[in-house]
Amino acid sequence: MRHLIKSLLDKILAVIILVVFSPLLVVLYMLVYFNLGSPVLFKQKRPGLHGKIFTIYKFRTMSDDRDNNNNLLDDKARVTRFGKFLRSTSLDELPELFNIIKGDMSFVGPRPLLAEYLDRYTPEQARRHGVKPGITGWAQINGRNAISWEEKFRLDVWYVDNQSLWLDMKILLITIAKVFKREGISQNGHVTAEEFKGYSDNGVDE
Repeated sequence: MRHLIKSLLDKILAVIILVVFSPLLVVLYMLVYFNLGSPVLFKQKRPGLHGKIFTIYKFRTMSDDRDNNNNLLDDKARVTRFGKFLRSTSLDELPELFNIIKGDMSFVGPRPLLAEYLDRYTPEQARRHGVKPGITGWAQINGRNAISWEEKFRLDVWYVDNQSLWLDMKILLITIAKVFKREGISQNGHVTAEEFKGYSDNGVDE
């Protein structure tokens, strides 16, 4: 019952935000188009509830710059100044409201990571997929990308075991404060976070 109530509240709030901030979305759409070109939206397959794959939507933050062999430059080289602004303010995440309305995501839950990570989790870490992924989550307000993968997954699983509407409200309020402070946006030397390569038998990142 709690999950149904949360899903309903998520969709109602997402619709309200889309209506209220529709002028901002239009402006951002135009700014992304004029700064980075088409496509404006970044689309990628991500695992959701129980690992089911869905398409996540974000505003694009990287250019298509390539080297002399027509290979894309690395992410750090392709993130523009405007793209960095979108990421630091989390404005690039606004299109994920459509994912919430579709039922793929929630406002609060473990962040949806890359699909190729699915077979790299330990059974304990895989429990993060026991709830819908979120725009923000317990790990995001406790370090975001600045913490280790091990700590991030521990926080994700803690949320799965302790989720409640009151906890979600707390996370949302703290998230708003974190966005203004622009904390934990990336790890040192990375655009966001280093690749998760999985764990060896002794539990150490390989």
